[in-house]
Amino acid sequence: ETARKHPDKIGTVYAGQNGIIGALTENLIDTSKESNADIKALKHTPSGGFGSCRYKMKSLEANKAEYERLIEVFKAYNIGYFFYNGGGDSADTCLKVSQLSESMGYPIQAIHVPKTVDNDLPITDNCPGFGSVAKYIAVSTMEASFDVASMAATSTKIFVLEVMGRHAGWIAAAGGLVDDSIPVVILFPEVDFDEKKFLAKVDKNVKEFGYCTIVVSEGTKWPDGRFLAEQGTRDDFGHAQLGGAAPV
Repeated sequence: ETARKHPDKIGTVYAGQNGIIGALTENLIDTSKESNADIKALKHTPSGGFGSCRYKMKSLEANKAEYERLIEVFKAYNIGYFFYNGGGDSADTCLKVSQLSESMGYPIQAIHVPKTVDNDLPITDNCPGFGSVAKYIAVSTMEASFDVASMAATSTKIFVLEVMGRHAGWIAAAGGLVDDSIPVVILFPEVDFDEKKFLAKVDKNVKEFGYCTIVVSEGTKWPDGRFLAEQGTRDDFGHAQLGGAAPV
């Protein structure tokens, strides 16, 4: 919308179909061809309007050609400003694109737009993306608690909700936004798991309220630094594949 208001200062705005993959494959969306109504609707459209991806560009040393390809596409489309929406790895890509493009004689203004549900980016108080997941976790915790409370007298007394968060417990903390009358125990990745204290707290809640809801971050660790649940594999970003803390 801003570009359309100032055509004398801002030229064509392209969007990569499915994120950085679209830029690498030259699959760019010319937003000037979209109607004003469709562009305006993006402000209130859930999820990624232009698609997204989970793809990490390797280091410059490991795959310099990939970065050169990106800059070649930018040059072909006369793109001088690169806005990359994402988390820490996206910010790192911006830095590399900026440095390499300058050395190639076609300096790109690479600007990182913070966006991650983990809310763990430095110097960012409330990161775009976190609000949505915080609401979802808070509502899910509340609804699950109501459900287990309704059958606790004769059936299930414990409900465990495992949430994302490798090193940051913001998402898990959102489970604490429920009403104070709901007994919730939250396990954070920043706090070592103390099994004895944990079991005592759960037992106390069950005796007092008849049930207990537990919100556990996937990154919760034992005192020796081991994750409660680690599958022994790594994802495309080189991180340990987590998930499965709830059954533990």
